[in-house]
Amino acid sequence: MREPQANEARRIQFTNLRWWIGGLLFASTVINYIDRQTLSVLAPRLKTEFQWSNSDFAMVVIAFRLAYAVGQTLMGRLLDVVGTRRGLLYAVSWYSAAAMLTSLAVGLKSFAGFRFLLGLGEAGNWPGATKAVSEWFPKSERGWAVALFDSGSAIGGAIAPFLVITIYAYFDSWRPAFLLTGLLGSLWIPVWKRLYHPPESHPNISEAEREMIVKAKAQEEKEERRVEPGPGAGSWKALLRLPQTWAIILGRSLTDPVWFFITDWFAIFLVAKGFQIENTIAGFWIPFLAADFGNFFGGGFSSWLISRGWKVVAARKLVMGVCGLGMTALIPAVHATSLGMIAGLFAIATFCYAAWSTMALALPSDLYPSRLVATVSGMSGTGAGLGTILSTILIGRIADRYSFEPILIGASVIPVIATVLVLVLLGRRPKAVAAG
Repeated sequence: MREPQANEARRIQFTNLRWWIGGLLFASTVINYIDRQTLSVLAPRLKTEFQWSNSDFAMVVIAFRLAYAVGQTLMGRLLDVVGTRRGLLYAVSWYSAAAMLTSLAVGLKSFAGFRFLLGLGEAGNWPGATKAVSEWFPKSERGWAVALFDSGSAIGGAIAPFLVITIYAYFDSWRPAFLLTGLLGSLWIPVWKRLYHPPESHPNISEAEREMIVKAKAQEEKEERRVEPGPGAGSWKALLRLPQTWAIILGRSLTDPVWFFITDWFAIFLVAKGFQIENTIAGFWIPFLAADFGNFFGGGFSSWLISRGWKVVAARKLVMGVCGLGMTALIPAVHATSLGMIAGLFAIATFCYAAWSTMALALPSDLYPSRLVATVSGMSGTGAGLGTILSTILIGRIADRYSFEPILIGASVIPVIATVLVLVLLGRRPKAVAAG
């Protein structure tokens, strides 16, 4: 009897499925960001080849953002209906195909059309990952799990310049870059299909891990839920009556544009500062690497606070309060002239953004039951998408007519406003979700 018990203990120790699943969520986010960053890395060359202005390029970006905004709410609801496994399988298959099809683009309209298709598919990634975290991870590990999958955006953003420029240089053409990066999703899909099932019905999970996850969920429902749904609740209308829902929506609507400004425009900003893009690769990845550390700082520090007895939402709020102020580091970047100084200031901002964002992404699973997590996450993603569309229009026009200076100032001040709104709304008395 003792040997089988020892074997079981070893199996649990080395094959905890929830962290394998966390790794798959991380991989999907890396692929997601490589696919979307391919355009941003190639933007200076595409602008020259097709004679696009900054406003023209902004319209291509907006096509993606529009689909991404609408798609998040729709995909969030779809994921809650069909389940995490099938929902993410559909999403990754869709956006991988759209990324490859972009290699066929011939001008502004076709680029915009393919980016629209890409945005529809990529809209499912974050609601799906958030839902998977709520299904597999107890509250004490959720901050780490969210940090893990969200850090894939920074890793993907850091890998993309090296990968895309290498492909471009080898083929002397931008078309293979879209085709080859789009193929990455085909490596992920069969692994996800084989490995992911809910913990309650997973064929390969150990009984000890299953019992731990189920018990942790039951205990969390009793102790930490701030928003308790009533019977038949969960419609969009009912959820929008809650201040907690608006805290999540407004928080992401006002802070996500800062991240997307950096991911979409950083290369163009550096060129506007007088740098050659080929000479900035060493500095290009620094803000993305800093964001990766920020993800784990936010997730790890809040989890540490929870382990010390803090309430879950209180721990999230502390990280958001501190990091909201940290995003003001973009203001001095206005007058910075060296690549190292610019990259360092952007790195401080992205570190703080990523820690802040990790908390915002964790809140739906902290505040709502699993059957509503993807819906709430998707609604906040739609808000973020609409905010990013508006900011992209403004960035293109302001950069063409003036400079990046007012853009950097706005990108520093608005997150502070967002942080205040979130802290106030989360402090409102929680209510039950009424049937819609």
